[in-house]
Amino acid sequence: MSELISANLPYLLAGISVGGQYALIAIGYTMVYGILRLINFAHGDVFMVAGLIMVYATASLPIYVSVVLVLVFTVILGVVIEKVAYKPLRSAPRMSVMISAIGVSYLLQNCALYFTGGLPQIYPTIPFLSKVIKIGSASTKMVTVITPILTLALVFALVFLIKKTKIGMAMRAVSKDFETSELMGIKINNVISMTFVIGCFLAAVGSLLYFSNYPSVIPTSGAMPGLKAFVAAVFGGIGSVPGAVIGAFIIGICENIIKGMGLTVFSDAFTFVLLIIILLVKPTGIFGEKSTDKV
Repeated sequence: MSELISANLPYLLAGISVGGQYALIAIGYTMVYGILRLINFAHGDVFMVAGLIMVYATASLPIYVSVVLVLVFTVILGVVIEKVAYKPLRSAPRMSVMISAIGVSYLLQNCALYFTGGLPQIYPTIPFLSKVIKIGSASTKMVTVITPILTLALVFALVFLIKKTKIGMAMRAVSKDFETSELMGIKINNVISMTFVIGCFLAAVGSLLYFSNYPSVIPTSGAMPGLKAFVAAVFGGIGSVPGAVIGAFIIGICENIIKGMGLTVFSDAFTFVLLIIILLVKPTGIFGEKSTDKV
């Protein structure tokens, strides 16, 4: 038994780490959906752009300055996307907004393709995160240990913000009833902008952790992590922050255990099989609530 645990420990640790990274992306999906009822398909590509910003920033700046720039510019990018691509369509049919989100996704990928020439960009080494440590019989990077701790700390901070602060109360009100909240004097635009700020900030943190483990950035680097984070959000109950986090950890752990079993080719497929099962068994997800239509 101990030999089995010892053999699978590296995969379990990697799964917890990857799950935390998916969770940081999934929160962005679930928050935007909770407020706007919009699946922000460009969110995974914002994550990819954060990786490229880090690559280019470290070419001429110290690591610690580059990290700050990644966080700041990723947040600015998210706010600009909301103002340019989503705000003008706020009263449009949902399908129009979804098409706009897909368009933004392809725009970001093509811009990345233009600037990189399609060549993989080597992600810089962040000394602290890349330090190798030993846990039991397994050797792993510091980022593997830091990721779940940092993820949970950020989630608790976010839950505190949503439950205890004025902007958090406004977010909850808008997610319950958009039109009534506006009539009650809540500044809808500020709430939506703050939602994108938080989501993109967490995506930027997720990119720092993710690319420390997978140090190569290409224009489609955000596609698969973004899809898996979206599945995690649906699995947990889209609109629920705790649900998105739990769903992400489950997907990350299962994915890496499958790799440990020698079935690497099926690790990505598992995520989407899980999505099909959850949609068949409980379409609202683990923590999702049935929506009621007003008459």
